[in-house]
Amino acid sequence: MEGNELLPHLFRTEYQKMVSVLSSLFGIEHIELAEDIVSDTFLTATESWSAKGVPENPVAWLYVVAKNKTKNWLKRDTFFQQKLLTDLRRNIPEGEEIAIDLSDRNITDSQLAMMFTVCHPSIPAESQVALALNLLCGFGVQEIADAYLTNKTVIYKRLSRAKEKLKEAEIKIRQPTFSEINDRLETVLKTLYLLFSEGYYSISHNTVLRKELCVEAMRLSYLLVEQPHTNQPAVNALLALMCFHSSRFDARVNDTGEMVLYHEQDETRWNRELIERGEYYLNQAAASPVLTRYHLEAAIAYWHTHKEDSGEKWNNILDLYNQLLVLEYSPIAALNRTFALAKARSKQEAIMEAEKLQLTDNYFYYSLLGNLYTDIDDQKAVQHYETALKQASTPADIALLEKNIEQIKHKMRH
Repeated sequence: MEGNELLPHLFRTEYQKMVSVLSSLFGIEHIELAEDIVSDTFLTATESWSAKGVPENPVAWLYVVAKNKTKNWLKRDTFFQQKLLTDLRRNIPEGEEIAIDLSDRNITDSQLAMMFTVCHPSIPAESQVALALNLLCGFGVQEIADAYLTNKTVIYKRLSRAKEKLKEAEIKIRQPTFSEINDRLETVLKTLYLLFSEGYYSISHNTVLRKELCVEAMRLSYLLVEQPHTNQPAVNALLALMCFHSSRFDARVNDTGEMVLYHEQDETRWNRELIERGEYYLNQAAASPVLTRYHLEAAIAYWHTHKEDSGEKWNNILDLYNQLLVLEYSPIAALNRTFALAKARSKQEAIMEAEKLQLTDNYFYYSLLGNLYTDIDDQKAVQHYETALKQASTPADIALLEKNIEQIKHKMRH
């Protein structure tokens, strides 16, 4: 990898690791300092590597520079001499130097601690996801704003308020206790689920997928399954769900960037290794008799890795949606259930169920009705697709709807 490609890649993979370690060392009230030191480390790398070339071990080089910059800060800054350095030395034997530990073990521990800190109950849900993107994934304010289809000011304020809340509550960045894991794990999983969903269903940058978001959500989920105390069935179920969805990344978009619907996807482009991993984690999740939404959604995603339209497949998916709606109702899950109903039973029955939902502010609702009415009442199908078209906002969705409308009108003309 060339230097101009390597640095952005390392920024994505290493920035958040170093920030987590330094934030754990300094405390939540000095997160900005941790971010400044790490940003300055990458600035130094940009200047040095362009002049002298990329070092033999770039990651080790970054870690050494980050450690030296941290030590320099601790030496020269008056505030740190008077307050922070004194606090840090309380836990260090006299005569020993303060260690900036960037070992794999400490990076993992620091990121796990940061994950449960970010998901503290004092922080609103939308801010938790934004903080996770910023502190755990290394996404900048502009990138987060793009993901949320909003402006930088909104995200900056959201992040600032969330960090202030953590400081006011004097939350410590430390390994979560058993009770904190039990209290916050659901919030952590919800944050990772939303992070993955933002990538998988993202409409930012007019793209169908934001792989980076999904990869980060999966990386953080892997951290949880690797730790004995957080390796719980619901975590495995969520990771299984992510693996199954991610397995179809390459098949969801064609060479021209257009979205490819499930039934039109090239199965040979599905990632079999990810499907097998998903099956492994789903089996691990089955160790508990307690069903969560992640168990049910992962099982639905599992059946979608079987391309053929069998009665067994769609009856299982329909049953799983029925259980999901009882456990945790959502309009989107109800909408998806009607598609499974059409496959398992009939389009007529699905239309009756879909029209009861009356999700008139959701273009997916009209798109689904367009699909269900196709070949039953093509005129109505076109009307629903045209209504969906008025509500659609991305070029990919608009192109797909226009294609469906044209296909039906062509059929009606002939």
